[in-house]
Amino acid sequence: MIYSVMTVNQYLLDATRKLEQAGVGTARLDALVLLEDITGHDRSHLLANPDIQISTAQDAKLTKLLSRRAKHIPLAYIRGTTEFYGKNFVITPAVLEPRPESETMIELLTTLPNLPQNARLADVGTGSGALGIIAKLNHPNWSVELLEIDENALKIAQMNVDKYTMDTSVIRSDLLSESKQDNDVLLCNLPYVPDGYQINTAASHEPSIAIFGGPDGLAVYRKLFEQLRGVAKRPLYLLFESLPPQHAALEKLASSEGYELRVEEDFIQVFELKQNRS
Repeated sequence: MIYSVMTVNQYLLDATRKLEQAGVGTARLDALVLLEDITGHDRSHLLANPDIQISTAQDAKLTKLLSRRAKHIPLAYIRGTTEFYGKNFVITPAVLEPRPESETMIELLTTLPNLPQNARLADVGTGSGALGIIAKLNHPNWSVELLEIDENALKIAQMNVDKYTMDTSVIRSDLLSESKQDNDVLLCNLPYVPDGYQINTAASHEPSIAIFGGPDGLAVYRKLFEQLRGVAKRPLYLLFESLPPQHAALEKLASSEGYELRVEEDFIQVFELKQNRS
């Protein structure tokens, strides 16, 4: 009896076709990433050697992974990891996968003037901890808190903090309610999708608590400002992520609470405390 042998080239052709038929827009790349994971070879080696044979055991594992990806389960959940701002983070369905647009927040953070060398920062609604951890890695002298209300998400944030062996507090907190410091900066990628908004299939696998923000999507941001009224020292800067059509409403809200828009880029807005400009 003659058995057919699966090669790298044949796998990529078949896997790409299967994912394309399922409507996955990054079919070939996803197929290649999974092949890297299972074989332990990087893509340059695999593509340079298309006749490498895939073992029966590897083929069985790939079949299961591809079946999950064909259901639009995010690749990060299948792999258990994702890259954000050049670093790898543990990711599970308990947290959102960090988005490329959120990297803009990190870039804008580096442009803020008048911050002390030992600035205090809170990543509010931290999820995986990616934003706050990158901020700490870029600014080792800063005191950084990761604040999150969901216990399952907190476990993932702590795993990522431990991975980078950082002196960073991971705190269960309803927004700022349990913050232990007077923060100079808040990073806030809070739930902002309106409740009735039609999300895509991939997003339906993500935790709804981290996605939906009330009828207009801004309920959690309003709650944050309510809490800010009660803090002894208000942050100098607020960095928010939201949908661009929501920006005008957020700017109006921030202005009524004593903040002015400093810069706006894509999904990100940076607000500065008005008295900090005087």
